[in-house]
Amino acid sequence: MARKNITYNQPLEKEIGFSRAVRIGNIIAVTGTASIAKDGSVYARGNIYGQAKRCLEIIKDVIEQSGGKLDNVIRTRIFLKDIKQWKEAAKAHGEIFSRIQPASTFIEVSGFINPDWLIEIEADAVLEN
Repeated sequence: MARKNITYNQPLEKEIGFSRAVRIGNIIAVTGTASIAKDGSVYARGNIYGQAKRCLEIIKDVIEQSGGKLDNVIRTRIFLKDIKQWKEAAKAHGEIFSRIQPASTFIEVSGFINPDWLIEIEADAVLEN
């Protein structure tokens, strides 16, 4: 099967050795996506809702670059630095996924590579054959 890697040409992709998303066949896997602005800085510093919205914008973009759409998303994983902020993250998630309703998990983590990131989101999508 053909493999398609989607990158954003950000420094950590090369340093760590990962793609923003990978499509093989009808499956798209989107890596943990942080709130990164187009210039590489932290987007919406200190604002979990704003960071969640940016993560979801990036996820939508890479899924579309992979030939899919948000309706194809079957699972999301939301990693939070502070689980007490889950409602603000859930609000952003619900604005995008309330109709689609993928399987979803909210998880608290001890931290991220960049201490200003408050959230990372992963997504998995399956395209129709």
